Amino acid sequence: MSSTTASTAVTTAGARWLTPIELVVLGAIWGASFLFMRIAAHDFGSFALVEVRLALGAVILAPFLLRSRTLFKGHWWKVAGIAAINSAIPFTLFAWGAQRAPAGIGAICNATAVMFTALVAFMFYGEAITRRRAIGLVIGFIGAAVLASGKTSGDSVWPAAVAGIVAAFLYGIGANLTSRHLSFAPPSAMAAATLVCGAILLAPLAALTWPVTAIPVKSWVSAAMLGVLCTGSAYLLFYRLIYRIGAPGASTVTYLVPLFGVLWAWVFLSEPLTPSMAIAAAMILGGVGLSQKK
Repeated sequence: MSSTTASTAVTTAGARWLTPIELVVLGAIWGASFLFMRIAAHDFGSFALVEVRLALGAVILAPFLLRSRTLFKGHWWKVAGIAAINSAIPFTLFAWGAQRAPAGIGAICNATAVMFTALVAFMFYGEAITRRRAIGLVIGFIGAAVLASGKTSGDSVWPAAVAGIVAAFLYGIGANLTSRHLSFAPPSAMAAATLVCGAILLAPLAALTWPVTAIPVKSWVSAAMLGVLCTGSAYLLFYRLIYRIGAPGASTVTYLVPLFGVLWAWVFLSEPLTPSMAIAAAMILGGVGLSQKK
């Protein structure tokens, strides 16, 4: 065996065990984002917290944008629109929901984004939808209804659940718009551009609603982790996986996010997993599985 062949074999074997580890790490990081929002949202408010998240994430990804900025010439208005749909508004909805319901609610709602992506592609772009995928969508959306009907500590969670589902629907729209109108840009540069535009769009609202009282250190740390770890660094890891195993393979992290979201909330905030949350999560993740292409 030549040295080149041997080196390739070692690299392939390394990627084979590294990929599952990175998928689990990414699922854990994105699951933690709902924990950090739950901790910090009350002290920051939705707009201020998301502004910090977008700004810090943009700083982490800025080098990718600088290398590809000329590609966006004449397309910045599209980037701004997608930034609003795919980051600024859904991030704000999740932060709003985090003030009103356990962190696990937002994490479970987030999983419906995969189904909404398929539904939007079918409704607006004529992409074929098989019977199997249609069944998956129905099961998943019934699970979302079950989630919205639940209660925690006697309080209804439907406002937060609806906010999370609307956010996931916007993710579905944003994914379709990005793939059809901005596919010329590298994914990492596209992510950086949307974070920058999202931060600029949200800045006036964040300034107007910035807290007048001192923000506790714990909330500042959570906001920093949300921006640096759960947004900037997580995107880097996600696109690393896309380049290695492709977008469909990388999207399997969707199954891990709600599991870790509920786990972290239980470990660090003592938030329970209610029966309605468990049933809804099983139905949504089952629907996601059926709605994905083979």
